[in-house]
Amino acid sequence: MVSDRCICLRKVEYSETSQILTLFGRNTGLLQAIAKGAHRQTKAGASKFDGGIDLLDLGNAVFTFDSSRDMHTLTEWKLRDGHLNLRKTLRGMYLALYAAELLNNLVEVHDPHPELFDRLRHTLPHLGGNRSEEVFLAFHLDLLRQTGHQVELDTCVNCGEMPAPFSDTYYSSSRGGLICRNCEAMIPDRNRLDTRLLRIAQQILKLPRANGAPQRLPQLTRHQTDPLNSLLAKHIEFAVGKNLRMRPLVAGK
Repeated sequence: MVSDRCICLRKVEYSETSQILTLFGRNTGLLQAIAKGAHRQTKAGASKFDGGIDLLDLGNAVFTFDSSRDMHTLTEWKLRDGHLNLRKTLRGMYLALYAAELLNNLVEVHDPHPELFDRLRHTLPHLGGNRSEEVFLAFHLDLLRQTGHQVELDTCVNCGEMPAPFSDTYYSSSRGGLICRNCEAMIPDRNRLDTRLLRIAQQILKLPRANGAPQRLPQLTRHQTDPLNSLLAKHIEFAVGKNLRMRPLVAGK
C-alpha cells in the first residue's frame, strides 16, 4: 500500500459505482487505478472516495502499487482541492484539461516528476484568473523542458547560428527548433515565426524563479499566446506521433 498526493488527469466511469482513473502522483508518477465503489455511499451518507473523483481534483490517495502492473487499486481518497474557481471559466477549464492531456502524453508511467507535479499544482488555481494565458504558456514551456522535449529557441537547429535581429525566423517541428533565414529554403516543413513572439518565449524561459515557477511574467493576450501554444503543440504532436484533442480549443488551428 502506498500513500501519495495525486491529481486526477483522466477518468472513465466503470459500472454504476466504480471509476478507472489516470492519476499523476508526486512520488509515484503517472499511473492507472480502479476505484471500486467510488460512487457508493454508506448509510451515513459518506464514501471512502468522497463520493467519487473528478477531473483535475487534488487529493491524498492510498492505493496498491506494483510497478510490474498496469492497473492499481485505489482504496482511499481524501479531496484536498476541487479547484472550484477554475471550473467557473470555460477558458480556464480548456487550458487545465489541455495540461492534463499533455502530461498524459509526455510523462512515462511510474516515472516520478515531483517538480513538475508541484508546477501543475500551483498552476491550476491561476488558470481560472485573469493571468491564465501567460501562466499556462510558462507551464507549457516548463513541461517540455522537464520531459526532455524542450524546443530550441535560441539558435538555428540546422547551422547552429543565432538568427540576426529583426530578420525572418522560421520554425520546424521535425527539427525541433528555429530555422534561420539562410537555412529555411532547405527545410520543407518550416513555418514562419513572428520575431516578437519568439522574444516573448525567450523572455519567459529566462525569468527568475521561486519554487520552480517563473516570476514577473509579462501580461499577455490570446493574440500572443495562441500562436506560441500552437507551435509547441505541433512540436509535441510530431514527437508523440498523434494529434492532441484539446489543441484546437486552446490554440486554434
